[in-house]
Amino acid sequence: MTFVGSIKWRETAPFDLHDATELVNHRAVVPGTNQATELIAVSRCGGGIDGITVLTPADLIG
Repeated sequence: MTFVGSIKWRETAPFDLHDATELVNHRAVVPGTNQATELIAVSRCGGGIDGITVLTPADLIG
């Protein structure tokens, strides 16, 4: 498994600590993952969580 990810396409709220906690918890139950498996989030409004790569629409299109 290369990465585990999450998409949050909210109008005004960024990817936050609550979302990050859920993503880490989900990684723990995905077969073939471990704590070294990269975490990636795609968020319309961005976000800044240590240890998680957060991509915005500009990152996806640019």
